Amino acid sequence: FLGLTAGGLVVPGYIALFWNKPVQILGTLVAAFLALVVLKLISAKTFVYGRRRLVLTILLGFIFGSLLRLVAQNLIPPKYISFDPIGYVIPGLLAYWMEKQGITETITGLIIASVLVRMAVILLNGGRPIEIYWF
Repeated sequence: FLGLTAGGLVVPGYIALFWNKPVQILGTLVAAFLALVVLKLISAKTFVYGRRRLVLTILLGFIFGSLLRLVAQNLIPPKYISFDPIGYVIPGLLAYWMEKQGITETITGLIIASVLVRMAVILLNGGRPIEIYWF
């Protein structure tokens, strides 16, 4: 539509399901930014392109998401607030697209696409938002 990718096809759907938990969205973005910074540091010293770059970014997103999840579980009582990143692959996909098309473009596309998906889900659910209670 506008030439923007919102982190692939999966990411806006997951973000749309978690709009009622903004701290988890923030945790996902923090893990993605950390993965992006480390990817740029690694890319400055080595040649990483194509599929290897995608796999490395997803792996870094997984590592930083898991570390953030461990820190959040040990420092923040889970019954008050959950800083866990959404999923295991989502931070890596976000970091990959932030590196590929830019941070502002990816975040803007993500917000627009996830809000549209959330509105569609609410309309298809008869006007009731879907609440996720996985953890």
